[in-house]
Order: sequence, then structure tokens, then C-alpha cells
Amino acid sequence: MSPHPYEALTPDLMLDAVASTGLLPDGHLLALNSYENRVVQVGIEDEQPMVAKFYRPGRWTAAAIREEHAFALQLAAQEIPVVPPWQGPGGETLFAHGGFLLALFERRGGRAPEPGDLDQLEWIGRFIGRIHLAGQDSQFAERPTLDVASMGWRAREQVLASPLLPDDERTRYADISERLLHAIDDRLHEVDARPIRLHGDCHHGNILWTDEGPHFVDLDDCRNGPAVQDLWMLLNGDRSEQTLQLSAMLDGYRLFHDLDLRELALIEALRGLRMLHYSGWLAGRWPDPAFPSAFPWAATRPYWSQHLHDLGHQLDAVSAPPLVLY
Repeated sequence: MSPHPYEALTPDLMLDAVASTGLLPDGHLLALNSYENRVVQVGIEDEQPMVAKFYRPGRWTAAAIREEHAFALQLAAQEIPVVPPWQGPGGETLFAHGGFLLALFERRGGRAPEPGDLDQLEWIGRFIGRIHLAGQDSQFAERPTLDVASMGWRAREQVLASPLLPDDERTRYADISERLLHAIDDRLHEVDARPIRLHGDCHHGNILWTDEGPHFVDLDDCRNGPAVQDLWMLLNGDRSEQTLQLSAMLDGYRLFHDLDLRELALIEALRGLRMLHYSGWLAGRWPDPAFPSAFPWAATRPYWSQHLHDLGHQLDAVSAPPLVLY
């Protein structure tokens, strides 16, 4: 069995890595909720604790991570409430130690926004509009563009190669996932949205709310893509509820950035792509011991039966009429 990429990431190595940046850790570590990367709160001598992110080896190049950091710093410089990386004495944001790449961030608190709260959605929409205003001035060169090949077909291959998928469901999964991916691809080509730089994973878990409003965390999935990708994951409920929520969000968003309303036809296609990508992510990361303990249901037949049912429903949704604003 090949060694796990985080096998060598011991507490001592974490502390040494933080010390190598010039900070003085006090020896206290607290693991935070993250699976793709390893993220810990680190006590710092005579200072507030910091958050250290150890990037998963092999996922991003150093150049791609630096692009993420540069985007976060650009947004922060424009007083958009993101959590940018800490900069060392020479302005560096990405550090290397013991075979790992790491970055440090100020610790920020907050709670998730209330799903469906129209006032909060309008406020969030204003800041997403500002993110997209900044994001439209160029595209990432080292980071990916949202597409069916990387997020869909590759995920499908990971599932079909995984022992998690029950053998007697493989033919059904292969058929329905192929049809869904072709439908998604058709819709993306039909709309042909102009890609801009995005947060990329803008859902309630990556927005923290305080009395001062929202701030955005975790730009780890930032990429080029259609603007609506940063909006649809914040919608909840049935069609009428989602329409109201989208209208509220766009009331704030349009103060800073225009949305091509043709992109509303991409919402269900992007949802389907995320569904496929998520199951592929679980399958691909299963050798990481953190995953079986955190997602034990992914190895059960009920999960895959429900997933196949949901994919079938999503195939219909991709072809349905898009949301229409009031």
C-alpha cells in the first residue's frame, strides 16, 4: 500500500513548519474541520492564534496556489471581506517545509448565514458582485476553468474505478452519468457564458456572518467560470423560494456587476456537475483515512441508490425551463 500523503504530517512537523515562517508557535494545535487539506489552529507566542493550511500534496502547483493568494489579496485590498493569506516579512504567502506547502491566515469567527434570509442574501449579493467586478479584469492562468471534462468525466471515472460503487449498480451508474454529462455539456455550450475569476465554492459553509455582515473564506477552489456558479449554491427550497432568493441576491449584486441572465439556464447543469464531482471526490479520496471515518455512509448501498435516483432526477432538471425573475 502506498503511503498516504499526510502520513508524514505530524504535530511536530506542523509546529516546525509554522516556525520556519518566522512566527513563534507556542505548542498548541487544534485540528479544524477540513478534509481536502489539513487545517489547524496554531497558538502563537504573545499573539492571537493563526490558522495554518497544509495543502494536499499533488493537488495544486505552487504557481496555482500563488494565483489564489494574489486574488485574495486583490480582493482584500479593495475592502472586500475575504480572509487573505498572511504575508511574511518579504511579502511571501506560500511556504514550504518537510515536503508540504502551507499558508497562514488570521483566525476569523462567525456563523453561517441563515438559509433563505432575503436581507442577508442581498448583502451577500453585493459582495459577490464586487468579487466578480474584480474577477472580470483578467483570468487565472495557472488555475482551471470550470468544465465538464475535469469536474464531470474525471469524477465519473473515479467512481467507476472505485470499490465503493456496488458492482450491480455499475451499469446503471455508467449509463445515467453519461447521459447527464452529455446534457450538461450541451447546456454549457448552448449558453456559452464568458468565464471570469470566481470564488468557485460559494456556499453557506464558506461564508461567515457577524454583526458587521458576511466575510468569505476558503478560496481553495477559485477558478475561471460563469458568474452564476457563485450564486446558485446559496439558493434553497422550491422553485418559487429560489426565485425570491435569487431576486434578492441580484438586487445587491447588480449594484456592482451585471449578470447575463442567460446564465440562469446553467443552474441545474452546474448542480448536476457538482453532484457528480462530489461522489467522484469521495471515491478518489477514499484511501485517505480521514474520509472513511468522516463519510462512512459513502461505503453503503443506500447512499449509492439515493445518488443514482438523484442523478436521474437531475437529468430531468437540466432540461427543465430555468428560473425566471419576477
